[in-house]
Amino acid sequence: MQNFGALSLRALFVLVLSVSSMLAKAELKVGDMAPDFTLEASDGKTYQLADFRGKQAVVLAWFPRAFTSGCTVECKSLAENGDNIRKFDVTYFMASTDPVEKNAEFANETEADFPLLSDPDGEVAKAYEVFTRGFARRHTYYIDVDGVISHIDTAVKPSSSAEDMIANLEKLGVSQRES
Repeated sequence: MQNFGALSLRALFVLVLSVSSMLAKAELKVGDMAPDFTLEASDGKTYQLADFRGKQAVVLAWFPRAFTSGCTVECKSLAENGDNIRKFDVTYFMASTDPVEKNAEFANETEADFPLLSDPDGEVAKAYEVFTRGFARRHTYYIDVDGVISHIDTAVKPSSSAEDMIANLEKLGVSQRES
C-alpha cells in the first residue's frame, strides 16, 4: 500500500507540472516579432502593422480608457509634442479597447494629431499581453522596421510620455526624417 501512495503522489506531481507547463504562456519580449493587427482608428482609416514592415518603425502606446485623467494627460502630451516625434521615421499610435466612436471623440477633444486605434473585443490587447479586466494596461511597444519588438515600456508616465517616447526613439537609434 505504501508504494501505491508514493506512486500516486509522484503521478500527481508529474501531472501538476505537465498542466503548469501547458498553461504557461511564452511571455512577449524584446526580440520577438510583434503581433500583427488590423484595427480601425479615430481618423476613419484602418491600420495594419504588416503594412509598415520593411518601411517604417511603429510605436504602439496602449492606454486604459478614453476621457480618464491619466489617458487625457498622455494623449495631450503626445499631441503637443507631435512635431518632435515626427522628426523620427516612425508612425505612432495610441490604442485602447474603447469603441472607435469613443476614441474619435477623445482624439477630437485632446486635439490628437495621430490615430487612436480601437480594439473593442480586446483580441489585439491580449496578443500584446496588456488586456486586463476589460481594458488595456498602459504599456508602450516600440517595433522596428522589420516588425521586431525593440523595447517595451511598462512604466509609462502620462505627463512625460512624449519626452520619454522621443528619448526611447533616440536610444533605439530610430532614423530621423530628412527635413
